[in-house]
Amino acid sequence: MRILVLGMGKTGKLVAQVAAERGHSVNVLDAKENADASALTPPFVAGFDVVIDFTTPEAVIQNMRACLATGAKMVIGTTGWYDKLPDMRGLAERKQAGMLYGTNFSVGVQVMLQIAATMGNALKKAGYQFSIEETHHVSKLDSPSGTAISLAKVVEAASALPRVPIESKREGDVMGMHTLEARSASDRLILTHEAFSRRGFAEGAVRAAEWLSSRTGCYDFQHVYTEM
Repeated sequence: MRILVLGMGKTGKLVAQVAAERGHSVNVLDAKENADASALTPPFVAGFDVVIDFTTPEAVIQNMRACLATGAKMVIGTTGWYDKLPDMRGLAERKQAGMLYGTNFSVGVQVMLQIAATMGNALKKAGYQFSIEETHHVSKLDSPSGTAISLAKVVEAASALPRVPIESKREGDVMGMHTLEARSASDRLILTHEAFSRRGFAEGAVRAAEWLSSRTGCYDFQHVYTEM
């Protein structure tokens, strides 16, 4: 499979490495080579089976518009752009493109979201208050993280709470730690996911690209990861 990786950050480089390890042909574009999505011409994009984006919230929208308009298949690991999701989904559907996005491509995080939903539902009538704390490296651009937002939404939906507060910290080179706390007057329950490296995210993104290569439509990794 021919994969185009957009973004030469730490995760983007690792995605390219994992894709090559899995036998794929890989091309990588950094920000300078693709300023304002200028490199993503229809003939260029047509040369790839799937595009994987790990760029920035500012760059990803232009990249998506350029790629999806050609009917391309695209995996988006960048977060911080979901206010534009309805527009991007509409574009993908009109052009019969393939689009798969996710706030976190770690399987462990997806299991955490399922457990969080169970906690929210089981404790909603027992007087528990929920809160989330997330910590990432100092260079992470969005705050709170997309994963923390997904976690809050899952708990809010399951517990019927109007809002679950999120505390964000940016420290050193922390890969990502998310903690959900449910506290009552009598006790507390803590659920934590800690990433030790970016490899889990990279492997999930490449597996998502392999899965998407034969499909069109718009998908959330949270809903389809068990099929990969």
